[in-house]
Amino acid sequence: MNITELPNAQAVLIHDDLDEMSVAVAQRIATLAAQAIAARGVFHLALAGGETPRRCYEKLRNLAIAWPRVQIYFGDERCLPEGDKQRNDSMSKESLLDHVAIPHANIHRIPAELGANEAADRYAATIGLSLPLDLVLLGMGEDGHTASLFPDNPATESAMVVVPVFNAPKPPAERVSLGRNTLNTARQRIIIVAGSGKRAALGKILLGQPLPVAHIAAAEWHLDRAALP
Repeated sequence: MNITELPNAQAVLIHDDLDEMSVAVAQRIATLAAQAIAARGVFHLALAGGETPRRCYEKLRNLAIAWPRVQIYFGDERCLPEGDKQRNDSMSKESLLDHVAIPHANIHRIPAELGANEAADRYAATIGLSLPLDLVLLGMGEDGHTASLFPDNPATESAMVVVPVFNAPKPPAERVSLGRNTLNTARQRIIIVAGSGKRAALGKILLGQPLPVAHIAAAEWHLDRAALP
């Protein structure tokens, strides 16, 4: 299996470890931010949740970015109370947003505490005027999910801009996610994958299994060596 043949990949970059990958992805985000701000005056960025992006955010906060020109969105959120430590916006706040000079009004959190249906409706209204996003940063779960688009879940096939997710296979079962079309129409997509726990899913994708992350179009994949099948 040749890892450079990941389906729909625009590019596949392999890094020695998570730290090296995090530095490279942070620098890539800073470059794309500068380009978007120069071209359009604003950078619309959707952040990923999970543990792999955390290290990237810690690197990103030390780079020179015009944060008042950045608008932050989230690729997905867990339906937990506002401020819960397991929420993606809490992790992003702790690792990045509390450490940079970004106006509070530029951070557009998903109101997932309202429940999946209402939160999805409200977030679709919030994000609608900002589409297409300049960059969506995505991770991959050990089952091949990305954002909160899980294998065999109806939300994964939805054409909605923002999708309510029910019966997720990992808690909490109720979530909110940007829809696949919203992710795929972004100007840039970066997928970051680290750790040996991801090998099996990458192997399945290389063999042609249609896991959700394999449907992300023209993505720039960043992998650490531990994740390689």
